[in-house]
Amino acid sequence: MAIFDIKLPASIVKALNLPQGDVRKQQLNVLKKLLRKARFTQFGQLYKFDEALLSRHPGKKFQQLVPTFNYNKIYNEWWYKALEGSPDVCWPGVIKYFALSSGTSEAASKYIPVTKDLIRSNTITSTKQLISLTRYEDVPKSAIGKGWLMLGGSTQLQKGPTYFAGDLSGIQQRNIPFWFMGLGLYKPGKKIAKEKDWSKKLEEVVEKAPNWDIGFIVGVPAWLQLCIEKIIERYKLKNIHELWPNLSFYVHGGVAMEPYKRGLEKLLGKPITYIETYLASEGFLAYQNRQGAKGMHLSLNNNIFFEFVPFDDTNFDADGNMVDNPQALMLHEIEENKDYAILISTNAGTWRYAIGDTVKLVDKERSEIIITGRTKHFLSLVGEHLSVDNMTKAIEMVSEELHISIPEFTVAGVPYGTFFAHEWYIATDDNADENKITSLIDEKLKELNDDYAVERKHALKNINVKILTQDVFYQFLKAKGKVGGQHKFPRVLKGNMLQDWKLFLEKNETASK
Repeated sequence: MAIFDIKLPASIVKALNLPQGDVRKQQLNVLKKLLRKARFTQFGQLYKFDEALLSRHPGKKFQQLVPTFNYNKIYNEWWYKALEGSPDVCWPGVIKYFALSSGTSEAASKYIPVTKDLIRSNTITSTKQLISLTRYEDVPKSAIGKGWLMLGGSTQLQKGPTYFAGDLSGIQQRNIPFWFMGLGLYKPGKKIAKEKDWSKKLEEVVEKAPNWDIGFIVGVPAWLQLCIEKIIERYKLKNIHELWPNLSFYVHGGVAMEPYKRGLEKLLGKPITYIETYLASEGFLAYQNRQGAKGMHLSLNNNIFFEFVPFDDTNFDADGNMVDNPQALMLHEIEENKDYAILISTNAGTWRYAIGDTVKLVDKERSEIIITGRTKHFLSLVGEHLSVDNMTKAIEMVSEELHISIPEFTVAGVPYGTFFAHEWYIATDDNADENKITSLIDEKLKELNDDYAVERKHALKNINVKILTQDVFYQFLKAKGKVGGQHKFPRVLKGNMLQDWKLFLEKNETASK
């Protein structure tokens, strides 16, 4: 079935045809809409939303009246009340869903509010992205009407006193629009999607795989690759296209795709189109809406108000914590090719909230960004300012030069005598020489990052690489209860997570002797 045959609800069609103004006007209209809806909430009353609405400069007034928040601050002051069932805390009504998110660096689960309004907004952005695929050239349009295999968290959510909680992907799949469900495109279907045990879910997907005609795969690269490997092994295939000849698109997000491509493409019989999305627990922030785009188009007029804080020593401390009154800019005020931490205000009662990501504007005219890392996932022991973007690019370059697949890696900063060093742990099942990889990673990072190049001559005295199998990374996530769904391996290890990782490796090494 072609995309043009899909009949959308009138409310969705109306939302898809919102008038496009300039960036500043679009974003201010979004902000005013959010403020009007939430003006009578506890949060809106305390922070004088009415005053911002009446101001000649509502954006600036909003920034003056409302402080910035990280998770701990907004949860301890506000969201805990919503979790207890109080209505009208940060958004009108009682919050029915909470997305459980521990990120990749913290042990305790975070409860992120997910409202019906947010779910609807996510659906509208998803539909916009789907429609944008019809403009892609040299890709089979027929694939758009084929099955969508979505490997996410369980739709069997935890039940609280007044809410349900679980992985955002599970919440979204539980609320898939009726018009999409009615087309029969959604796979693996409601029954398999409810399965909480990731191993059982994979086995059921493998069992059903021959019955499906899949055009899209959606999910975190590591888990999708594992699923496809199991299907190929089970049915003795040369590649996945022998079973799913119409597979044409991979919709991914949350982690850089480049390290996984070489491994994934070994499983394919023909090229597919990769489409990046920026779907966080807090909302659907951006998506790739044109073929060959370097970045993702921000969702400017769909209930997310964006602010950007320069990611520098003025606004963040050495541990990546944002200062209390940071410099916050609107989208039209920021510059291309500079790192910013992103703040969002949404229709889930998320106000001036730092989600922890850093982004870079790569096309100002099209409002396209790339994700460059996390505010706390960077290494700057001695001023080397090494971002996840730098690390990922270096790994990609090394992988291409040595013709090996490196789907996972993580880095830690450690003492080295009276100075410091970086310890790299990389996953590859190909034959590789640690010394060669160490030398190449160091060389590529010097090319990519001038600060790193300088510090390698001074206080950053050593770089060490340890090669592991991909299964070691998988087993560690399994031991931490982070299997499947949206769980990703952290690119930078610090604190307790680093201690747990080293202890895990020691136990594994002892057990293998």
